[in-house]
Amino acid sequence: MFQFFAATGPHIDIRAQEIFHLGPVPVTNSMMLGVIGMIITLWLLFAAARAVKRGRKGYVSGAVLMIYEMLLRTVEEVVGSKKAARRVAPLAIALFFYIIINYWLGILPIVGPITKDGVPVFRGLVADMNVTFALAIVSMAMVQVHAMKKHGFFGNLGRYLRNPFKDPAGAFEGILELIAEFSRLLALSLRLFGNVFAGEVLIVVVGYLTAYFASAAILPFMVFELFIGSIQAYVFFMLTTVFISLGMADHGEHSADDHSPTDIQTMRESDRIQQS
Repeated sequence: MFQFFAATGPHIDIRAQEIFHLGPVPVTNSMMLGVIGMIITLWLLFAAARAVKRGRKGYVSGAVLMIYEMLLRTVEEVVGSKKAARRVAPLAIALFFYIIINYWLGILPIVGPITKDGVPVFRGLVADMNVTFALAIVSMAMVQVHAMKKHGFFGNLGRYLRNPFKDPAGAFEGILELIAEFSRLLALSLRLFGNVFAGEVLIVVVGYLTAYFASAAILPFMVFELFIGSIQAYVFFMLTTVFISLGMADHGEHSADDHSPTDIQTMRESDRIQQS
């Protein structure tokens, strides 16, 4: 498989390409692998839930539960409330599993060499910019949903729109906050897409350059990409949690005692992750 992969030559395209149509709906090569990723994700999560109900854990379900509990504790630490964490965690943790599984599927040897009319049949789902933008939109939409649940519709709107005559500094701060929301959307989507696409290009180029030695040359890079996939999935999970936590934080005029250590820690964590 690796030799055939190397012999086909590098095929690098930033776009997801159409394979066929289901009526008016085009099916792209990223969707082909994405369906497999969705099935695996649902199977893992439902298997873990079934294991908890039955009280019998296998190796796979035990690993999923261990990761889930670790991520849940992280959400609780960031949000600062177990009750709020129970509302935030399902989305953030589901995104982690979905991204890491699709990232890992994208580096399999079947991605690239299997073609139809010269077009690769499989492409990593998260190597499709449309998908990463969609995931980022879902995350940022839930930021607004949780913020409205906490502050109310008009209270959340007040984070961005303030009377410039009564509170000019607050009005300027609201504009900056609105710009920050769009920058967070771009950061979530482009960070994930860039890392995934760069990893796939690296493997394709190494396989092509090493030709019949690709079996040995590609393996270390594939192992490295498994590690990078874990990091990127965790970063997306963490940023989603932090952004939601920031949206639920109290805003407006506060005394020094109103700023909880959790809010300050969350803001610092957000800055640290975005700068990394």
